[in-house]
Amino acid sequence: MSKHKKDKHQEEQNIDQEAVQSEDKIQEDKSELNHLELAELKIADLEKQVKEWNDKFLRKAAEFENYKRRTENDQLNLISYAAESFIIKLLPIVDDFERSMEHIDDIDNNKSVKDGIKMVYEKLLKLLNEQGVKKMLAKGEPFNVAYHDALMQRKDDSVPPHTVLEEVESGYLYRDKVIRHAKVIVSEESSLDNNQITKDDSPESSSENEK
Repeated sequence: MSKHKKDKHQEEQNIDQEAVQSEDKIQEDKSELNHLELAELKIADLEKQVKEWNDKFLRKAAEFENYKRRTENDQLNLISYAAESFIIKLLPIVDDFERSMEHIDDIDNNKSVKDGIKMVYEKLLKLLNEQGVKKMLAKGEPFNVAYHDALMQRKDDSVPPHTVLEEVESGYLYRDKVIRHAKVIVSEESSLDNNQITKDDSPESSSENEK
C-alpha cells in the first residue's frame, strides 16, 4: 500500500473514531440530562408531597384546636349547670311547699297542713335518695368519729358507754362520702360498776358476809 493511501486510511480511521467518540459523548450527555430530569421530577414530587402533608398537618391542627375549644366549653357548661337536672326535680317539691303554705294559717285545716308538710318531706327525702344522698341513722348506734360529731355526753346506764342517745342534727352521706356529720349526744361511761363496788364495800355488806 502506498504512503498516500495509508495516510488516507489512517485519516478515515481517525474520523470514524472521532465520530464514535462524539456519539458516545452525546449519549453520555443525554444520560446525564436524563438523570437530571429524573432528579428534578423526583424533587418536584417530594416538594408536592411535603406541601400536601403540611396542608394536612395544618388542617389537623385546626381541627384539634376546634375540638379542644369545644371540649373546654362543654366542661365549663357542665360545671356551671351540673345541678340543673337536680334543681328541675326539686321544683315540684317547692310547689308543694308553696301550696301547703297557702293554708298554714287556716286553723280548721291544721291536720291537712301537717299531712301536706309530711308528704312534702317524704318526697324530698325520696328525691335525695335517688340522687345518692342518704340520711344517717345515728340514734342507738355506737359513736363513730367518722360519722358523728359529739356535742356533749350524758349519763345513761340503760345503754353501753359511747352510744348515741340523741340526734341533734341529722348527718348525710353522698354515695360513700360523708357530706355532713351527725351532731349527737353520747352516753358517758356507765356508773353501774362503781355502784356495785360501793355496795360491796359498804358496812352492811360486810356484816352480812360475816353472818
